[in-house]
Amino acid sequence: MRLEFGAVVFLIAVALAAPAHEVATYTIEEAVALAQAQNPEIAIARKKVQAARGGFVEARSGFLPSVASTGFYDKRQQQTETRLRDEDYNAILRVEQNLYTGGAVTSQVAIARLNIEKQGYEFQEVADRVTMDVRIAFNELLLNRAKIRVRENSVRVLEEELKSQQERLQAGLVGALNVQRAEVALANEQPELINAQTQLKNSYLRLAELFGTDLRPGAEGTPFEITGELQYHSNHPDLNECLARADANRSVIKSRRKDLEIEDQQYILDRSESRPHVRAFSGYEVYSERDPDVGPEFNYGGVVGIEATWNIFDGFATKGRMQATRARREAAVQTENVQTADQTLESAKANFGAGLGTQLDILQAASDVTRTRTTRLSAVYLHNVAIARLARACASSAEALDFGANIKNAKNENRNAVQASDVARPPAKLSQQ
Repeated sequence: MRLEFGAVVFLIAVALAAPAHEVATYTIEEAVALAQAQNPEIAIARKKVQAARGGFVEARSGFLPSVASTGFYDKRQQQTETRLRDEDYNAILRVEQNLYTGGAVTSQVAIARLNIEKQGYEFQEVADRVTMDVRIAFNELLLNRAKIRVRENSVRVLEEELKSQQERLQAGLVGALNVQRAEVALANEQPELINAQTQLKNSYLRLAELFGTDLRPGAEGTPFEITGELQYHSNHPDLNECLARADANRSVIKSRRKDLEIEDQQYILDRSESRPHVRAFSGYEVYSERDPDVGPEFNYGGVVGIEATWNIFDGFATKGRMQATRARREAAVQTENVQTADQTLESAKANFGAGLGTQLDILQAASDVTRTRTTRLSAVYLHNVAIARLARACASSAEALDFGANIKNAKNENRNAVQASDVARPPAKLSQQ
């Protein structure tokens, strides 16, 4: 009994001493990697790539021989006397090989191969977009977390100010108006703190959604934490370089180009319906003969031959399909030349401009302490968001966008980055500038 009691005490002590369940903490790069592994949109895009590979296997089967077996058996009920046998059966094992399909099989294989490449580009486009969304959501969470620190410090300072004014009122040094002003200032700041806390919760929900993590309704606490501070790092993206990278690397542009090639092959496939199809076959057949005068009932033997089909007239169905395919190709050309290129150009210009604008915002000073810190935090956030969007538009990484910087300037800019992050921290007192 003493040993059992001692064991129970030991287990209880171990349980009490064991650390609580640790919440996973992610850096921005770890957050991106987690989203790439678990995001449902990326998982769907990955399945589409697998489906495209299956379509290629199916299309390639047109070049390979096919083996099929068929058979039937029936027994007839005779109404009148007849010399024909009642039973009739047939079984055949047949091997077929396409000899000429008018380009149908070749175009089907080409379409399947192009579709694999297209789905690969579509997958990369989704992955790049999710990466951008994660970086934006990560910076948004850092922003809202920093805002809470600013608002909490502001509420604390205003509470101290209210307490100080109340004490001075009791001492007869100030009037009631000073206390009322302090109360109003505190009452105006408290909702801002609550709003910042709500925005932080929404940021966690958004990032969890990108992670593919299910959050239970009403769950207390957060399922994960992030590490890092909202900091400004100067970049020197060049617009021409960005446009060149976007044209060469952007997955959505490559996908639209594959659409053109697919429509070209689809036109060949449609046209093949108006041409003859020839295939050879060979097999072994077992069959019955119903007429006794012709021969015995049970027969067997090999069979070999050539089979051809040619749709002389199909009611203009083939012509209609070719016309529709030609129209889709022309539409795809317009999409590539106008919509995609224009979108990439405008996105790059807008993001580049936003990046420059936020740099100016960060360098501006303001008189109101709390508003200044919040504005600076928002500026850093907008700058980081602009860089993330520009990186996606260029199909590149944020680090690779710093075309115009050199090593010497980078050292000075790192020093400026530290100063910018320090400026964005909340003040300890209202008088601190």
